[in-house]
Amino acid sequence: MFAIGALVVALAVVIWLAVTVSRGGDAPDAAAAASTSETTEPGPEPAASSTTTRTSGTASGTRSTEPTPAASGQCADQSLAIKVSVGQPTYQMGEEPVFGIVITNISGAPCTRDMGSGLQRVSVHSLDGGRQLWASTDCFPDGDPDVRTLDRGEQAAFTVTWTGATSQPECAGERVQVPAGAYNVVAQMGSVRSAPEPFNIA
Repeated sequence: MFAIGALVVALAVVIWLAVTVSRGGDAPDAAAAASTSETTEPGPEPAASSTTTRTSGTASGTRSTEPTPAASGQCADQSLAIKVSVGQPTYQMGEEPVFGIVITNISGAPCTRDMGSGLQRVSVHSLDGGRQLWASTDCFPDGDPDVRTLDRGEQAAFTVTWTGATSQPECAGERVQVPAGAYNVVAQMGSVRSAPEPFNIA
C-alpha cells in the first residue's frame, strides 16, 4: 500500500511539472509580439524622406535661380550698383571670354557686404535676352566669403572667365560649346542686376 501511495504522489509531481512547463511556453508569443513591434517601428521613415526631398528642392531653387539676399547686418541691395564689362568686343571660337564686374557703394555711408564668388552671378544670354546659355553659379554655386567694406562711392572690382560652354542649374546635362554669334552678359548681386553688355563670338 505504501508503495502504491508513493507511486501516486510521484505521478502527481510528474503531472504538475508537465503542466508547469507547458504553461511556460508563452515565450514564443512574447517574441512574436516583439517582432511585430519592430516591424512597425520604421513607420516614421516616410516623413524623413519627404523632409530630404523638400530640403533638396529648396537648395536647388536657391542656388540655381534665386539671388542670395544680404546677410543680416550687411548693407542692403539698394545701397549697391553693379556693372559688367567685356574684356574685348569679339572672341574667337575656343577663346575664353573675360568679364569684369564692378560693385559700387551708392549709399551715403560706409557699406559692408559679402561679395564672395558664390554670391555674384554672371550669366550669358542670347542677344534678345530670351535664352540663358550659361551662369557662373550653375556648376560653382559656392565660394569663399569675401566681405568688403566700401566707403561712400567706393568700388570693388572682380573678373570672371568663361570657358565658352553652356551650363544648366546644378550643372545638369551636357555642356557644349556655344556657337559663333552675338550674346549679352549680365552680372547680379542679390536683387541688383547690371545692364546687359553685348559681345561676339566669331
